[in-house]
Amino acid sequence: MADQMFHPIGRVESPLTDLDAAPRQGDEGAPDCDLVLAAEFAPALTGLSAGAEIVVLTWLDRAARDRLVVHPRGDLTRAETGVFATRSPHRPNPIGLHTVTIVSIDGTRVRVRDLEAVDGTPILDIKPVLGPIDQR
Repeated sequence: MADQMFHPIGRVESPLTDLDAAPRQGDEGAPDCDLVLAAEFAPALTGLSAGAEIVVLTWLDRAARDRLVVHPRGDLTRAETGVFATRSPHRPNPIGLHTVTIVSIDGTRVRVRDLEAVDGTPILDIKPVLGPIDQR
């Protein structure tokens, strides 16, 4: 397989700086934080507004890429499990998948709720959460 190139569209600005202290999932106590996009992506935010749910794809740049099995949630009392059956950040391609709610948008700064990514995490993409078929 050929290697792929990813070009981040921005970065996360968050008070979370310590991987070990960050919540494992956004709904487990993550503070509000900002998605800061490069200016060239401002038009891509058209149609998004406060209250909307979005999926943020990040590159978990501090994750180990050589792990194939982990103890779920870092709990050593649980049996090792393949990373594809977990939400572990440590995996061959450490892509983060985060469902968050937009709090506000100011230019290319998008304040969101429930994002557990640490400060400086590269953002790969943003997608809307799909509603029922008749609302798409």
